[in-house]
Amino acid sequence: MARVQDFDSPRGRSPRFVESAPRSSDRFGRATEWVARAMGTPWFLLLLTVFCVAWMAWNTFAPPAWRFDSAALGFTALTLMLSLQASYAAPLILLAQNRQDDRDRVAMEQDRQRAERNLADTEYMAREIVALRMTIDDLSDRQITREFLREELRALLAELEDPSSAEERAAEERRRDRQRERP
Repeated sequence: MARVQDFDSPRGRSPRFVESAPRSSDRFGRATEWVARAMGTPWFLLLLTVFCVAWMAWNTFAPPAWRFDSAALGFTALTLMLSLQASYAAPLILLAQNRQDDRDRVAMEQDRQRAERNLADTEYMAREIVALRMTIDDLSDRQITREFLREELRALLAELEDPSSAEERAAEERRRDRQRERP
């Protein structure tokens, strides 16, 4: 059963179950991001430095029988280990960057859609404000007074009490409006 995909994660890598995205690929992607984040921290660099110094100190000052990497050969095993670590680090960092690019692309699309909705809402509000201004201008032309409002309310009350006379009043209103429009 496929669920709706979250918009904060790239398509095909949703944390929820989606038939096109197996969970194992998402776990691997999260692991690569964790490794990439961990390798970019000062703690990682500090621990790697401590490890290399300890390696070189052990293979330099330990009794010859206990040494496993020769200082005379330039610590070949250490060099190979660091090269292996670097050869895995680069692709893991690239995978993490690709996932981040996918998330950024989704976020940009959401931002674009949100901006379009905001623009449409703003345009709608502007049209409504213009309509209100025009209505206010129209009302100010009629010089609305308390007496005018009372007259309108009485007419509405009479219309509610006697619906047959409503047609006559509507015709009278139209005649008055036509007369007002004429200069």
